[in-house]
Amino acid sequence: MVEEMLAARGILVSHETVRQWALKFGQAFANQIRRPLPAPGDKWHLDEVVISIAGRKHWLWRAVD
Repeated sequence: MVEEMLAARGILVSHETVRQWALKFGQAFANQIRRPLPAPGDKWHLDEVVISIAGRKHWLWRAVD
């Protein structure tokens, strides 16, 4: 699929090139995007504020660690 996406943009690569790229960089990318699980003692609080702008109510939220 990557080979086809690149070909649509005028970049010609073989399936072997894509495979070698995945072997070299794939695990590093997977490690970066994997989210760490929160610790059991972590707590998050949500603040909510209602404000009026031009006569219309708007709700604002923010997460507080």
